[in-house]
Parts: sequence; C-alpha cells; structure tokens
Amino acid sequence: MSALKAGIPADKSLNLFRWNAILAVVHLVQGASILALSFAKSPVVTSPVVSTYLRFDETTRHLVTAQRAIWDLPIGPAVALFFLLSAVAHFAMAFPARGWYEAHLARGQNPIRWVEYAFSSSVMIVVIASLAGVQEVGTLIAIFGANAAMILFGWSMEIANEGRDRPQWLHYIFGCIAGAVPWIVIFVTLLVSATEPGSAPIPAFVIAIFVTLFVCFNVFAINQVLQYRKVGKWSDYLYGERAYMLFSLIAKSLLAWQVFFGTLRP
Repeated sequence: MSALKAGIPADKSLNLFRWNAILAVVHLVQGASILALSFAKSPVVTSPVVSTYLRFDETTRHLVTAQRAIWDLPIGPAVALFFLLSAVAHFAMAFPARGWYEAHLARGQNPIRWVEYAFSSSVMIVVIASLAGVQEVGTLIAIFGANAAMILFGWSMEIANEGRDRPQWLHYIFGCIAGAVPWIVIFVTLLVSATEPGSAPIPAFVIAIFVTLFVCFNVFAINQVLQYRKVGKWSDYLYGERAYMLFSLIAKSLLAWQVFFGTLRP
C-alpha cells in the first residue's frame, strides 16, 4: 500500500521511515554493546530468582514456608533483550511492515508499538524490580503481566477510539490501574529494605533508576493524553508517534547505562 493510499502524506511517510530505520540501528548498537560489556565482567552479574512454597515438616507435623533458588537472572542480557526487541520492531516498521504500519497510523493506531512495548517495557520493569530486591518468581511474573496488561490497554484505547470525536477513557484508566501495581510493589520492597534495622543502604544507582524510570514510564501516559486531547502539535497523531519513539529510546538508554555504571562496569 502506498503512503498516499494509507492516508499518510509522502513527506511524513519518508520522515517516519528515516526515524524507524535510524532507531533500529541505534537500538541494535546499544543492545550489542551492553551484551558485550556484560560478558566483559567476570562473573556475569545476575539477580537470584527464588520460589517460595509450602512443605510438610515431619518434625513439627505442620506445613512450613520454604524457599528454593530456581534461576539467576543475567542482568546484562536482560537489558540487551529490550534493546533488541525495539530494534526488531523499528526494522519491521521501516521495511517489511511499512505499508501495514502506515495504514494503521492513518487510523490512529500502531499495533506494532504496543506489542513491542508489552514485551520490552515488561522486561525493563522486571530488571528494575530485580535490582530493587524483588526475587520471588511469582511476583516477578505478576509484575511482567501487570505491566504488559497496561500496555495492551493502550492498544485497546486506540482501537476503541477509532473514528470517535469524543475520547472514551475507560481503557486508559484501567491501564493506569494495572500499570501502577508493579511500581507499588517495587516501592514497598525498597521501603522495607531501607527501614530494615542494620541493613545496608540501598545503592544510589537503584534509587536513581527507580525515580528516572518512573518518570519516563509516566511520560508515555501523558503523551497519550495529549494525543487524545489534541493539544497543540499533538493534534497530529504522527507527532505523538514520533514522541513515543523518542521517549522509548530515552527510557531504555537511561535504564541500560545506569545499570551499566551501577553493576556491569568491568
């Protein structure tokens, strides 16, 4: 489908192509760099993942809580993964899926963005949670799922509002509720750790990651509000699309290099 048939002016189509092609390379280079740097440090930095369960104690004849380590999450490769997911998505939007992508943009939708974010930002939030001290596998899975649900509500927001003059905000509100859960879990974990008598202080880089990424994640929500309120330049859906691209790059880069200087530096 041509840009004109898709409803995207040729100049804007070319601009988006350039953005996606360049960002595919930038994300790929950063992902490869983080992956290489993470293996330059020996041993590879990991975060334990444990499972908490009940077992029967033969001595007391009662069920007791037990815990077992099941995996070590490699932090560097996890960081590289969300860069590589973004690189694949931008490559798809620039090349094989360009016509399909632009046809959906003309309808005020970008499914590729939401699918990519559902995976990449959920990996990001799991990395943040692991660095904050969340180790229980069930909690990490729930954090991933709640964040993915938040992102997918963003997609359903776009579908539900196609062709509407007055936005329907329920999808947005439900997404915000789902998205708040992982941050509450991480904040409570940090708070408990900080108030534990005799515990070591929380590393400054972990606090910095929590604050900066919390702000970055909320910028995405603000961007969607500006799009649907049609505030200034955001009255053009494509302006908001480019804003999403920029915010995504900034958020991923901030997390990656804060993690690098905090834990991965050889």
